[in-house]
Amino acid sequence: MAGAASAQSWPTRPVRLIVPFPAGGTIDILGRLLGQEVSKATGQPFVVENKPGGGTVIGVDAAAKASDGHTFVMVANSFTVNATLVKNLPYDTLRDLQPVVLAGRTANLLAGHPGVPADTLQELIAYAKKNPGKLAYASFGNGTTAHFAGEMLKLMAGIDMIHVPYKGQQGALQDLIAGRVQLMFGNLPEFLPQTQAGKLKAYGTTYLQRARLAPHIPTIAEQGFPAFTTDSWYGIVAAASLPAEAVARMNAEMNRALMLPAVSEPLDTRGLDRLGGTPQQFGAHIRAEIARYATLVKQANINID
Repeated sequence: MAGAASAQSWPTRPVRLIVPFPAGGTIDILGRLLGQEVSKATGQPFVVENKPGGGTVIGVDAAAKASDGHTFVMVANSFTVNATLVKNLPYDTLRDLQPVVLAGRTANLLAGHPGVPADTLQELIAYAKKNPGKLAYASFGNGTTAHFAGEMLKLMAGIDMIHVPYKGQQGALQDLIAGRVQLMFGNLPEFLPQTQAGKLKAYGTTYLQRARLAPHIPTIAEQGFPAFTTDSWYGIVAAASLPAEAVARMNAEMNRALMLPAVSEPLDTRGLDRLGGTPQQFGAHIRAEIARYATLVKQANINID
């Protein structure tokens, strides 16, 4: 009973949610939607702070070192990638941070500039094999889902492409549309409208089953690569020093918010699959993702030097 009462008394001051990505993307929108509902439920302001840079390391590090008991950070796949990929991380991923909730995930889409002389994934691979190193694929940063999806395709298809990292998805998307790069794995909600408008070609989505938002686009798995699967997932973590009552309250409020129409309807429209669950379940997901990406880093000899 004492623990429950303590959890209900938290927060005692404004809650800060660091988003280590530029404003306007799916993860930023998710954080703001959830924050609005948590603020209503707790009576405390919920301040979203965009802190991009360093492949999310800067923002995550700020949360890991926060000692105010009211700071959290949104994380995505890069959080688990960085555990292997980034040398001399200023924090220990598993020791210095603790899971709060896994909020949602979305499929990725392999999109190409209309000038690429291939209309299907198989035609694209055939072209890449005949023209090694000619195709450049963008990502929204080293160690991001877009980076690893590109490397996974290179490995599975036996092709050679050049990786061009950007600082966020929007700049990469603009250059893809302009033809400065030829390909990119992007978040489906942001990229689908560009394919519908004819500004980009769609080569395949990255769930094992067709994405709810785009059932007309075949998966990469069904086009000859049955083991190809990836997604963009979004969760919330906090410093390991954050009291258990704060984690419990935040987890409960986030799970509640994910079910509210004010959150669920805009997320469903964007094709983001809501998840939720316990901190322990998210912790297991984090550990599994670290192991999965560590294997890919080794197989593809990926580095960011």
